[in-house]
Amino acid sequence: MGALVTSIRHASAEPRLSVDPSAVAANTRRFVELARGEVMAVVKADGFGHGLGDVARTAVASGATWVGVTSLAEAVAARESGVDVPILSWLNPVDVDVHAAARYGIDLTVPSLHHLAVIEQAAVPVRVHLQLDTGMARDGAAPATWLALMSAARRAELAGKVSVVGVMGHLPCADTPGANGPGRRALVQGVEMARQAGLRPAVRHLAATSAALTDPGSHLDMIRIGAGLVGIDPSGTTRLRSALRFTAPVVQVRRVDAGTGVGYGHSHVTERATTLALLPVGYADGVPRAASGRAEVFLNGRRRPVVGVISMDQAVVDVGDDPVTPGDEAVVFGPGDEGEPTVGDWAAWAGTIPHEIVTGIGARVRRAVG
Repeated sequence: MGALVTSIRHASAEPRLSVDPSAVAANTRRFVELARGEVMAVVKADGFGHGLGDVARTAVASGATWVGVTSLAEAVAARESGVDVPILSWLNPVDVDVHAAARYGIDLTVPSLHHLAVIEQAAVPVRVHLQLDTGMARDGAAPATWLALMSAARRAELAGKVSVVGVMGHLPCADTPGANGPGRRALVQGVEMARQAGLRPAVRHLAATSAALTDPGSHLDMIRIGAGLVGIDPSGTTRLRSALRFTAPVVQVRRVDAGTGVGYGHSHVTERATTLALLPVGYADGVPRAASGRAEVFLNGRRRPVVGVISMDQAVVDVGDDPVTPGDEAVVFGPGDEGEPTVGDWAAWAGTIPHEIVTGIGARVRRAVG
């Protein structure tokens, strides 16, 4: 068996996540051209793991006219990052800080009569979007409450407590062709009820990335694009530009004999003498353990299998008889242009969706833009 080769990691050779703003810009422009109305750039979950402020500013500079997030904290962060277009926060607790929303000019959703009552009690006028459950039994007002919600919202508007600027919903099966009809009809019904109550919402929005790409009839006044901004198409119909590149340095190299067990539980045993390279990334860094036994990385010009169980902090790569030295850079995933694995590959290996991969990269992975 060969000798163990070790290397001390330096700050310049840490795992690194690089974000390509030109990809975000190109994807945004594509959706702006596609949209029948406006485009909301959804930058929740730290811009799908790509950096909330960077993604938001790039998207707005590329034609998006709204920004969307889930929490008020995210909305405030977007505003403080320099975003000067309307911002909507749509997953707020009943006791959301209405005064902060008003101070920062943040639109809030109203998914229930209770939420509306709390907003009214704050005694500061805010812009709101009525959020309707259009088929998910999740967030949004249940259909049986719509009439009461519309009437109460109109009273609050007449009293100067709110300004109802939008009505929104979500599509439960937008990835499935032809499945959006019930959701579209539900939102149309809700908007009609709002108008009958005397409300005049200026913006109706229902479609996210999949429906925006596959169902023009769901565009209405605005489409909400989150995953699509960073190169993920859940519908599988369109090639977008991936905006992430995740790299890690080789930190140890060892030559082993045939029959050597690798990692916890020896789930992998080498079939021949080979060289193993150690990468300082694991499931704490967002490299999913569920991909063990299937995953690959790109190292020294070709894909290499990840062998053994992916640990919290480490992953082992089999490079065969090819030369490799500590400090060589492995590409965990990237756009795929040079043959490296993509986010989609990792999602398939882990039995999940690309969204979970990009939003799960750990905080100790060094971020860089450009």
